[in-house]
Amino acid sequence: MSKEVSSEKIVKDIRRKTRKKYSAEEKIRIVLDGLRGEESIAALCRKEGIPTNLYYRWSKEFLEAGKKRLMGDTAREASSDEVSGLRHENEQLKQLLAEVALKNRVLKKSLTGWDTEGADI
Repeated sequence: MSKEVSSEKIVKDIRRKTRKKYSAEEKIRIVLDGLRGEESIAALCRKEGIPTNLYYRWSKEFLEAGKKRLMGDTAREASSDEVSGLRHENEQLKQLLAEVALKNRVLKKSLTGWDTEGADI
């Protein structure tokens, strides 16, 4: 029994290690080939060496992503200039906030004669 289990585990490990990883470009090419309809999906999947359910999953994801994009559902990516400008502005605002907080603390101490922890100045 343990010999069967270990041989099954070995086969699974081999399959896992030999499984091909497809890039986004390869997936798109395969889905577009299927959408062209020049050959059947089954023939395309045999040629590419993938199960048909994987093709249909990729196809669904591809079409859903296109649908979301056309509906304007995805956020626009900011250009690097915009990101740099926003980071610079964010840093300036943080510094300004720190200065105001410090001035506020000093003003409170001078008005009450006590520091924020309750000790004498």
